[in-house]
Amino acid sequence: MKKLFACLLMAVASHTFAAPACTDFVPDGQFPKLTNPRMAPKTRMLCYSDFVVLHSGITHGPLWSAEHLTRDRLEAAKDMTRTNRFFADERLPDGEGATLADYRRSGFDRGHMSPAGNRWNEQAMAESFSLANIVPQNRINNQRLWSHIESAVRRLTMKYGEAWVVTGPLFTGAQLQTIGASRVLVPTQIFKVVYVPSQQLAFAIVADNTTAEHYEVRSVRALEQQSGISFPGIPANAASQTRVSFNGHGFGVSRWGG
Repeated sequence: MKKLFACLLMAVASHTFAAPACTDFVPDGQFPKLTNPRMAPKTRMLCYSDFVVLHSGITHGPLWSAEHLTRDRLEAAKDMTRTNRFFADERLPDGEGATLADYRRSGFDRGHMSPAGNRWNEQAMAESFSLANIVPQNRINNQRLWSHIESAVRRLTMKYGEAWVVTGPLFTGAQLQTIGASRVLVPTQIFKVVYVPSQQLAFAIVADNTTAEHYEVRSVRALEQQSGISFPGIPANAASQTRVSFNGHGFGVSRWGG
């Protein structure tokens, strides 16, 4: 039954991938770009019905997952029920993606990059559980701090009408942890880039993939230097803002200048 569900879902996803709507999930139709050539091998773009992923066959997970949030769609998302049916995307060649077995007894949550809580219809909800949209995430981080951050971004979107969001993992250090037979890389940190066009406001949130109840707010330009990923769809003046305060536990964004 599970195999049948995955095959049906992939048939729908493959049809979506053929459509040019993939650019609808990134500002100005411009995808994030890898500026670090060491990240480029075995990368594949996977388009779903309301988010797009750049997957790495080296890390066996996403390098980034991008989505366009709107007030109307988040209102619809409030009525959705989580499916919790994780699956391996069959568009990936053997050995490049994670498997369900990799996460069993790993001690890590299967952490969404584009969150299930943002999905506004049944197809989008089902697709969000693709392992291509998932990283090994510290359980407490996933269920507490990161969950608060995702909720705050939704409230920000509700206030201003729309936001473009890119979420992904960071891998820092020579000795990185892996899980499972596929050796899925465990991120040392997780980032989220938020761009609110009506306010010309952009910022990056970075949190350690640990139990620590702490995150940093940085300019998009600062994250670009660390991550090896650029975000060309965000206007330069917004990407360069250095003094932005984001309240991930409640709500609030303040900007003091660039």
